[in-house]
Amino acid sequence: MDELVFLDATGQAALVREGKVSSTELVCAAIERIEQLNPELNAVIHPMFELALERAQAPLTGPFSGVPFLLKDLGAEYRGTPLTDGSAFVAGRYSSTSDSELVRRYKAAGLVILGKTNTSEFGLLPATEPEHFGPTRNPWDTSRGTGGSSGGSAAAVATGMVPVAHASDGGGSIRIPAACCGLVGLKPTRGRNSLAPYIGDIAGGIIHEHAVTRSVRDSAALLDVTAGPMPGDPYCPSPPQGPFNKEAGRDPGKLRIGLGTTPLNGAQTHPQCIAAARNTAALCEELGHVVEEASPGVESTKLFKSFGQVMTGYLGWTIAAWEQRTGKIPAEQDFESATWQMFQNSKKQTGADYLLAWQRLQECCRQFAGFFTEYDLWLTPTMACPPAPLGYFDYSPEHRSRYIARLGDYTGFTLIANATGQPAISLPLHWMEQENGSQLPIGVQFTGRYGDEAGLIRLAAQLERARPWLHRHPPIDFCK
Repeated sequence: MDELVFLDATGQAALVREGKVSSTELVCAAIERIEQLNPELNAVIHPMFELALERAQAPLTGPFSGVPFLLKDLGAEYRGTPLTDGSAFVAGRYSSTSDSELVRRYKAAGLVILGKTNTSEFGLLPATEPEHFGPTRNPWDTSRGTGGSSGGSAAAVATGMVPVAHASDGGGSIRIPAACCGLVGLKPTRGRNSLAPYIGDIAGGIIHEHAVTRSVRDSAALLDVTAGPMPGDPYCPSPPQGPFNKEAGRDPGKLRIGLGTTPLNGAQTHPQCIAAARNTAALCEELGHVVEEASPGVESTKLFKSFGQVMTGYLGWTIAAWEQRTGKIPAEQDFESATWQMFQNSKKQTGADYLLAWQRLQECCRQFAGFFTEYDLWLTPTMACPPAPLGYFDYSPEHRSRYIARLGDYTGFTLIANATGQPAISLPLHWMEQENGSQLPIGVQFTGRYGDEAGLIRLAAQLERARPWLHRHPPIDFCK
């Protein structure tokens, strides 16, 4: 079984169908690996092993039958299990009474859910270091973080606990952990995956759901089984022309790609992140694409200030919703300092303030979307810096101005696609050698036109074939 843990989900599902391995064997191996690795990494915070074993022993149908899977502990409702959103305010006070639609579709696909993964408090930070559950460590270098807010899922997939795991993205939270952990992270188009039945609209459609995976084909095939609106959903993008997993084998054609190495907030980009984007641009040119230095013209101050105001409104809604669900009155001691301060700011923000922020944000969205009338894709580093040490986002009083700047280091290339609803993907195409000789992944991002995940998948699969990464595993001894 040790030889199978680094197979992708498509490969593991094929072995189950062929009778070469059973669902129970895969699930038992995943449980054993979680128990072995999790004490050091802190990726899985709510094990659900008994439920998983029961499910693995039952008849399963679907393209991923028997494949081990993990849910992020944010928004994913699984009947009878706890949900905390990474917060002490919620922990121990709530269990889901039914499955969310996305979880129902995961089950229908045959996936076996083993537990829930660590996340930042309410998914606010692009780091997975919640005070209540403790930090998730990066398996490539355990002194560093995994990014966030889907960092628990990313650490689990990177180390072979499971081949694929649920993730969500409200400013880069699928793509940033994928970049930090050497994985594929696709943020789909707004509305591609339904948030039903509990949620219709999170912060104007900023937050999107999908997964972190090892391979492009897994990300595509999983989207095939989850995509599609429910009646009454507020956002319904045009359906794809065919299955996403078929796109992974198709020629992307000759693409015109804009290359940008300066984030929209103007932050300084680390040389290794610039090298990652430029090396990928050179590879794209070798494959026949046209790459030009070009970036969207967006009013950055307006973009980031307005996005922050929208997210402040999101947090106010989040805590108010949990207050209704749990009956608990919010108190300062139940929250992290940055969360509490943001919550206080939300109380001062009126409905008019929120809508004006969205109006300004949508002006930036139109500026950004206009870029894609001339270019098929925008190529950038995923982040402006390599995976940072644990504690990088320090909110202590003497470091609060630095805290805001560091948010830009992580989200300067990513959050615009949440505002516009456009799809974007992070790929592990570059590796940085550290002083001790170890390697650290550096992600490269492609942002595409609204509704065009297919174009991203075609190019991503072409790049994966040209510069494979599945053979790369974290260097910690028990992951070899």
